[in-house]
Amino acid sequence: MSYAKIAPAFARASSDKLLRMRFAQERLRSTVASSQREELKPEDSVEQACTVVERPADMDLISQTKNADNRQANISIDFENTQEAYKSKNTLELMRSLLVFKLCTFDFLVDKNKELLDLSKKVLGQRLFEKMMKMTFYGQFVAGEDHHAIKPLISKNQAFGVGSVLDYSVEEDLTQEEAVKKEMDACVSAAEKESPGKDHREKKYKAHRQFGDRRGGVISARTYFYADEAKCDQHMETFLKCIRASGGAAVDGFSAIKMTALGRPQFLLQFSEVLVKWRQFFNFLAAQQGKDGMAALEQKLELEQLQDSLTKLGVGTKADIQSWLTGERLGSSGTIDLLDWNSLINDRTQISNLLVVPNVENGHLEPLLDKFTEEEEKQMKRMLQRMDVLAKHAVENGVRLMVDAEQTYFQPAISRLTLEMQRKFNREMPIIFNTYQCYLKEAYDNVSVDVELSRREGWYFGAKLVRGAYMYQERSRAAEIGYEDPINPDYEATNRMYHKCLEYVLDEIDLYRNANVMVASHNEDTVKFTLEKMNKMGLSPQENKVYFGQLLGMCDQVSFPLGQAGFPVYKYVPYGPVNEVIPYLSRRALENRGFMKGSQRERNLLWKELKRRLVSGQIRYQPTAAC
Repeated sequence: MSYAKIAPAFARASSDKLLRMRFAQERLRSTVASSQREELKPEDSVEQACTVVERPADMDLISQTKNADNRQANISIDFENTQEAYKSKNTLELMRSLLVFKLCTFDFLVDKNKELLDLSKKVLGQRLFEKMMKMTFYGQFVAGEDHHAIKPLISKNQAFGVGSVLDYSVEEDLTQEEAVKKEMDACVSAAEKESPGKDHREKKYKAHRQFGDRRGGVISARTYFYADEAKCDQHMETFLKCIRASGGAAVDGFSAIKMTALGRPQFLLQFSEVLVKWRQFFNFLAAQQGKDGMAALEQKLELEQLQDSLTKLGVGTKADIQSWLTGERLGSSGTIDLLDWNSLINDRTQISNLLVVPNVENGHLEPLLDKFTEEEEKQMKRMLQRMDVLAKHAVENGVRLMVDAEQTYFQPAISRLTLEMQRKFNREMPIIFNTYQCYLKEAYDNVSVDVELSRREGWYFGAKLVRGAYMYQERSRAAEIGYEDPINPDYEATNRMYHKCLEYVLDEIDLYRNANVMVASHNEDTVKFTLEKMNKMGLSPQENKVYFGQLLGMCDQVSFPLGQAGFPVYKYVPYGPVNEVIPYLSRRALENRGFMKGSQRERNLLWKELKRRLVSGQIRYQPTAAC
């Protein structure tokens, strides 16, 4: 399925020319197969986005030693040096952080935060309430009310080497009932409404009323509910503003988007199911050849056996199947792997014709739904068109675009559409970044398969690695609806998965210097692991191949030392009017309760710096860029 082909209405602007004008030329990508990877270890999360970074000359936090081959200075960062870690904060900001982190450890305050906020507003009045919020929670986690109000914070962070990933964090203050109604209307097709239960759908990829409110059990991720096409256009305009704000501010600007903001989620559900069923069919055929249980890229189906199997299943005549499998240079090696198989999901005249699935029992390709309305067809195309507009705008503004990960019942479609954008726009350098959630059991397979595809086809791989934002919701939904839990069994398993995926991408960078990765994590061990790998690779921070990301108001003892040492590091920066950001802040308090309780180390470091300033007579310290 070609991105350009499935959206035939898209204008073909001269993207390659724009890329050459906007970005420095990098050496051509090698398509040589990768060497064998080893397995390794830990992690955390961050999701969202727009961006900038600036390097200060200050290198107080680092020590350097030259490698024997003189390739690159080894860099060691001291995350215990509070004077350097908090040099961007005045004393009042340190005290605010201590207060907010402490308040977030009290269960009563967190559980009743919405009621307490409503009561405070009534007692204090709007003006005093806003002042109180800006002195506490809003001031800690939100940058300001609009693009103009956030400029001082962004400029200050830039001066200390930390970029900003902007997110307009205004959420609709919907009741649960309203959210459920919107979700059910947006995820159920006309055919399903007319004839419920008569389709070929799997329960995981159908909307369920008890999980219609997707805000529940979500950490730090914004939730969009489909209203109409005009609302999706508004979301696109917001993303465009973020892209423009990032462009021109720095060489390596970033902006992030969510696909559920750009169209009706019905299409993401249905296309995800198609992709998963095709992969299941591949696994079924692999098992027939005794190759089940192997790693995704190691499963290679013998062409002749595959043709016989498909003929016996009644998919078509042997001649038809041979023509089908050997087209597009497939099967030239005598085998077909998962990447070859995925390419068989072709473009067709109508996008709805993509939504056909193999029936293992009779071998026939069957439509996922009996019919699609003309309006549903248009809605699908509009989603793809909005994605194309954003990607082209990112290219024009010299900004890299990160596509955020979402729930597993949407994610296969999101990843596939992102991959199609990468095929189109990542020919000169990584512009489109996909997000991989490492709490998923299949995370490593997803990363390794996509890296291999980029190598074969000669485009640049870009990834953001996160722990994941939907664990509690995913587990609850899988248990209640009755399908396999997609999440790793425990925290340590997720840590191992994160490090395994990270090492794989770092090895790819080491081999060819043609991939980029954002390590979006609050986990110090993961950051240290990355720095150690970069030292061994001789990879300089100035090469801008490895980025780091954390949330605004959290983990400053990691972000700012990295930034001052010259590493590209970003803060996810929410902004918006106080009243309209309250739903976001309310959920942040509830869902980050566990993290806040575990932030004793950060609180200890803040106390250490506060005491140091008191003893040294620097209680009135004010940060300046020259510090």
